[in-house]
Amino acid sequence: MALWLVVRAHGRALRRARRLFSGGDEQSPCQERWGKARAHVEKRLRGRWEWLCLPVACVVAVLGDSALPLIAGVIAVPVVRRRLARRRVRNEEEAKGAGVVDLCGALVGELRAGHEPGRALLVAVRDTGVLGEAGARLSAAARFGGDVPGTLVQVAGAPGLDGLVGVAACWRVAVGRGAGLAAGLARLESALRADRRQREELRAQMSGAWSTVVLLAVLPVLGMALGAALGAQPLKVLLHSTAGMVCLVMGGLLEVCGLLWAARIVRAGEAG
Repeated sequence: MALWLVVRAHGRALRRARRLFSGGDEQSPCQERWGKARAHVEKRLRGRWEWLCLPVACVVAVLGDSALPLIAGVIAVPVVRRRLARRRVRNEEEAKGAGVVDLCGALVGELRAGHEPGRALLVAVRDTGVLGEAGARLSAAARFGGDVPGTLVQVAGAPGLDGLVGVAACWRVAVGRGAGLAAGLARLESALRADRRQREELRAQMSGAWSTVVLLAVLPVLGMALGAALGAQPLKVLLHSTAGMVCLVMGGLLEVCGLLWAARIVRAGEAG
C-alpha cells in the first residue's frame, strides 16, 4: 500500500507537470474513457440517479441468494428520489440567492454609470439572467411604469429570492424621499455577500461533521465486506437465518436512528 501511494503521488505530480507545460488540455486515456463513460451514464439517467438503487439491489440479491434486497431496492428508489429532489431545490435556492447578489451589483454599476433606475433595472435583469420568470415580471414593471417595489416584494416570496425585499425597500426610499439608490443597494449587496460568505464558512466548518456521519453510515457495509473477505458469508447469515434476520432488522433500525440523530445534531449546528 505504501508503494502504491508513492507511485500514485509520483504519477500525479507527472500529470500535473504535463498539464502545466502542455496547456492544461491533455488528458490520459484512462481519464478520457472515464469521462466518456460518465457522460454516457449521465445522458442515460438524465438526472434520475435514484434508479441506480435497483442494479445495486440486484447485485446484493444475487450475492445473497435472496429477494429481500430487491424489495429494499424498490423501497429505496422513492426515498432517494425525495432526498435528491430536496438537494436539487436547495441548490436552486442558493443559485437564486447568488443571482440576487449579482443583480444588486449590476444595478449599482448601471446607476453609477448614469442610467435612470428603470433603465438600470432592465439592463441588470437582462445581463444577469438568473431570475427567470421573475426577471420578466420585473422588466415589464420597469419598462411600462408599473409598481416596481410591489413587484419586487411579490417576487421575493419565491424561495431563494428573499433578498429582493431589501431591493424593494431601497427603491421605495429612493423614489419617495430622493435618497441615493446606488448607495443603499451597495450596502445591501455588501450585507448579502457577507451573509453568503458566513454560510459558506459555516458549511466548510461542518463538512468534517458530515464526513463523520457518512463514515458511520458506511461502517456496517465495510464490516460486511470484511466478513465476506474472511469467508464468513454475512449475507447468507443475515438473509437465510432467523437470528440473522433479527440482527438485520435491529441493525437497520439502529443505523437509521443513528443517522437521523447525527444529521439532526449537525443541522442544529448549522442553524445556530
